[in-house]
Amino acid sequence: MAKRAFTIDIGSEQIPVEGNEHSKVAVKYLMKRRRSLLFTKDTAKVEKLFKELPHEIKIIGAQVTKAYKVNWEKVGTGEFPGARFTFTLDEVK
Repeated sequence: MAKRAFTIDIGSEQIPVEGNEHSKVAVKYLMKRRRSLLFTKDTAKVEKLFKELPHEIKIIGAQVTKAYKVNWEKVGTGEFPGARFTFTLDEVK
């Protein structure tokens, strides 16, 4: 499957990316944001980054735009208990 052009809209900025499908593009972007939290040692900076995480994200394709609601947890309680900074992605209809 060939990569296509998408735009990630998090409200404050728009980021052009390439990917295969809307949900995978969203997960890849959110995992990068999660990694930046995991590897930051300063607790004040971690709190600041956590507050700035997007809670709604739109993936804009050439013909279709999909919106997702992101639920962040500092310590996972669902599928991965004990994991830090987990998120769930729910498509908004």
